[in-house]
Amino acid sequence: MFKKVIGHDNSEPARSAPPLPEIRHPESTLPTYGSQQAAAPTRTAPAANRNILSTDVEIKGTVKFTNDLVVDGKIEGEINSDGNLTVGENARIKAEIKTASVIVYGKVHGNLTATDRVELKASAEVVGDIKAKTLSIEAGAIFVGKSTVGTPVQAPTQATTAAQPTPKPATGTAPEAPKQGTLAGTVS
Repeated sequence: MFKKVIGHDNSEPARSAPPLPEIRHPESTLPTYGSQQAAAPTRTAPAANRNILSTDVEIKGTVKFTNDLVVDGKIEGEINSDGNLTVGENARIKAEIKTASVIVYGKVHGNLTATDRVELKASAEVVGDIKAKTLSIEAGAIFVGKSTVGTPVQAPTQATTAAQPTPKPATGTAPEAPKQGTLAGTVS
């Protein structure tokens, strides 16, 4: 197993290295997500794309990220992303949040705008307005603010306003029968 090295005295018996101490990691306070503990092929995104800010992290300013971010620390300022944000139970956020989706377990003071979904879990506390395509609030969650849920109403475009008849001033005669026509670019 050992080779003799020229110039070294091998009369002393070889000693084995002391065993390394066992390293135990404390249980994470971050939420677990059901089947994400399962085998990797069932995940939609590799774990390397998930960013984690632990409880000892404090940020003041603008946070931008891609993919997923799990925050269990403190953020004050703005959070902007096309990705997914998870606010852990220990998180304390005072920020304007604009992301694709937000799952809140901790405290958020500020407005949340999500292009897809906002979920407030039972331990969540949100003080601010929420705008999202869908909103889910579990029993026990605290939400103080206004919510706008669903697809936003689009402002009329020029094509739709051109198709609407313009009202004519009253002239004392019988109103004309409505005229039918086709819009440019449509097939009749």
